[in-house]
Amino acid sequence: QVQLVESGGGLVQPGESLRLSCQASGSIRFDPVAWYRQRPGKQRELVAIMASGGATNYADSVKGRFYISRENAKNTVNLQMNSLKPEDTAVYYCWRGGPVESWGHGTQVTVSS
Repeated sequence: QVQLVESGGGLVQPGESLRLSCQASGSIRFDPVAWYRQRPGKQRELVAIMASGGATNYADSVKGRFYISRENAKNTVNLQMNSLKPEDTAVYYCWRGGPVESWGHGTQVTVSS
C-alpha cells in the first residue's frame, strides 16, 4: 500500500502563503489525489482534488486562493495556499484514490495574528 507523508504546515499570519507537500512512497501517476482538511469542531472536508489527467476541483471557500499540483516523476502532490485566513486553520490531509485508497497522517496549519 502506498504511504503518504505530508509536510509544510505551520503557523502563519492572515494574508500570508504556505505550501504543503505530500510525498508518496510509490507511484501516483494513474491515481486521483486530493487535499482534505479538518477544522476544529468540524468534519473532514474536501479542499482540492486532481484527477489523474489533471482536471481539478476546489471547495468554494478556497477557489482562487489554493492550487493543487502534482509531480508524477517525484510522486508528490502539493497544495499552494495563498491569502490565508484564520478560518483556514485546520489539519490538512493528503489523499490518494485508487483500488486501495491512502491517507496521510496530516499536517497542522494555523493562521493567526
